[in-house]
Amino acid sequence: MNQNSFFGLIEQSVRTHWEMPAMTDFQGKTYLYKDFAREIDQLHDYFRAAGVERGDKIALCGKNSANWAIAFFATLSYGAVAVSILHEFDKESVKFIVDHSDSKLFFSDENIWHELDRDTLPKVETVFSLDSFALLTTTSATLQPFATNAEKHFADKYARGFFVNDVSFRTDKPEELAVINYTSGTTSSPKGVMIPYRSLWSNTKFANDCLEFIHAGDKIVCMLPMAHTYGLAFEILNSISMGCHIHFLGKTPSPKVLLDAFARVKPKLVLAVPLIIEKIVNKSVLPKLQKGAAKVMSQIPLLNQLVYSKVRKSMIEAFGGNLNEVVIGGAAINPDVEKFLRKVRFPYTVGYGMTECGPLISYSYWTEFKEHSCGKVVDRMQVRIDSDDPHNTVGEIQTKGANLMMGYYKNEEATSHTFTDDGWLKTGDLGLLDKDNFVFIKGRDKNMILGPSGQNIYPEEIEEKINSSPYVSESLAIEENRKIVVLIVPDFEVLREHGIDSDQMDTFFGKLISEVNAKLHGYSRIASFRLRDEEFEKTPKRSIKRFKYQQK
Repeated sequence: MNQNSFFGLIEQSVRTHWEMPAMTDFQGKTYLYKDFAREIDQLHDYFRAAGVERGDKIALCGKNSANWAIAFFATLSYGAVAVSILHEFDKESVKFIVDHSDSKLFFSDENIWHELDRDTLPKVETVFSLDSFALLTTTSATLQPFATNAEKHFADKYARGFFVNDVSFRTDKPEELAVINYTSGTTSSPKGVMIPYRSLWSNTKFANDCLEFIHAGDKIVCMLPMAHTYGLAFEILNSISMGCHIHFLGKTPSPKVLLDAFARVKPKLVLAVPLIIEKIVNKSVLPKLQKGAAKVMSQIPLLNQLVYSKVRKSMIEAFGGNLNEVVIGGAAINPDVEKFLRKVRFPYTVGYGMTECGPLISYSYWTEFKEHSCGKVVDRMQVRIDSDDPHNTVGEIQTKGANLMMGYYKNEEATSHTFTDDGWLKTGDLGLLDKDNFVFIKGRDKNMILGPSGQNIYPEEIEEKINSSPYVSESLAIEENRKIVVLIVPDFEVLREHGIDSDQMDTFFGKLISEVNAKLHGYSRIASFRLRDEEFEKTPKRSIKRFKYQQK
């Protein structure tokens, strides 16, 4: 087994941890590593019967589950390419991605599949349920009879059992395409990030080497979307490669759901987005500190250390009591919350990455972490700042190395725009790099807004829907307090022509926003709107000066 290949890491772990638990669905079944391997082996037989060939695309769209992970690993170990689709995407986006990616086979949650029109997916030959692996539809003449007789086939195949030496994953090649991950739904310029095996291996190997406190048998709560590289790489790929036991939430990760899961699972490592941490601090911790004796004690220098150590202990208990580190990614953390976490010495760190790097660019263990940074540039990656003085003058963060994508699927124009002439990826983020190679993000050079769980929200897509109304002159979607707020300049002339006066406008535009929200993904819906009398300030090219309207 080659330790310098992705499947070398995975196969060794499966063999070594054969009798240990690999994954458990919420209030559902637990799969040992040997069960995980056998399920993969069975899917390979289904793929063969369906005529799937190496390099074919297999799409996956469903909520996090053991079946999602099994289908993903089965796809890659067979030699096919996994197309991971966020289950929160609207049905038009799902259809678009399945079609654009040329997927031949589709694993889908049944409720998602029932929303789709079979006739709009002409390239898909076979659909399996992610709920049960049942065959939902196929045009294959050989798969249907195989599925009908599958029970007997597998009874004969495993008559003597299924043993550790029956596992033999293929050897992947560094430049071979493994995953296509779409960063958004339907846009005029689709971006299917092509992630090669060297990126999967490099991200997984880094986590293996640097998360030294993780051991086989440790438990992890899977709460980030597996269709995003952040959750996939560190809750799934790293956990499987190290013999950990993954617990799937099975429901939306609200603070209450998470705290219940942490109490039950007692994880050593928690991967989170800032919103979760901020809610726990603001709702559960700070209110207690602002009352009675705790408030008085926290203001006396010697006693406040005692208060803070108790707060730290209670926070670690809230995460299950076994916590070694929380890694925060997906967006910048609120400065006040970060200051508080530093004060109580809570074991948190902030990482930085993007889908195009599968995802890691920088990370450091919490004891080495520098405040306001997002970690140190990781192994096998390089970062440079596009400025004359990278330590002091802000410039675009650019990166290259083993984690880097191959480009965007069927989109050479977007690929060429994303890379510099000398082969560095333009992240679109602005920052500094200190002498110790720590990255400090100072802003975004692109318009993308990060949603509550790290989802990519493109304001132009929201604005396009609003601006299609004849009653709107122009609009701007911005982020305020982690919510999407839209600023609207009405077309007063059209409104007057239709007899809508100023007293009716709030109600009228409230209805318009409701109609637009019905067409948006849940995480990108508009929370509120404000009407403006004057048009937005523009650049010479007539682009809106967005930075003037975004809250600092």
